[in-house]
Amino acid sequence: MKWKQVVLLLCLGTVFILGILRDSECAAVPMDKSNKPEDQKRMKRQVFVSGQDASNFFKRRAKRSPKSRAEMMAEYSQRLAADERRKEYHEEQYNEWENYVEEEQDEQYERSREKIESWRLWHFDGLYPPYQYNRHIY
Repeated sequence: MKWKQVVLLLCLGTVFILGILRDSECAAVPMDKSNKPEDQKRMKRQVFVSGQDASNFFKRRAKRSPKSRAEMMAEYSQRLAADERRKEYHEEQYNEWENYVEEEQDEQYERSREKIESWRLWHFDGLYPPYQYNRHIY
């Protein structure tokens, strides 16, 4: 029961403080009521444009309006540059992959050659020369 009274007192205190603060001005940004109409006019001039300007803007930027030749050329040059960068990137990736595969094949060849050579040396009985010199040519 006691905690309900504490919560009720805290809520009433908060409502009282908010009621007092609602009527006061903010200390960081005071409201200058003498310049208020002029500021509103200035803000309206900055935000709103004339109907003719707005109409021209939307006509110029409508979804179906044709682009100017300069815009088309700029987009085309950007597309070409992006394609060129993509092509260079893929060529570089392909070259790296080729180098990797070549190194792997060389290592595999070297390992298999070493294994075969060690097998030949291990199984050589001394009666015949090594396998390389003992090939029968038919």
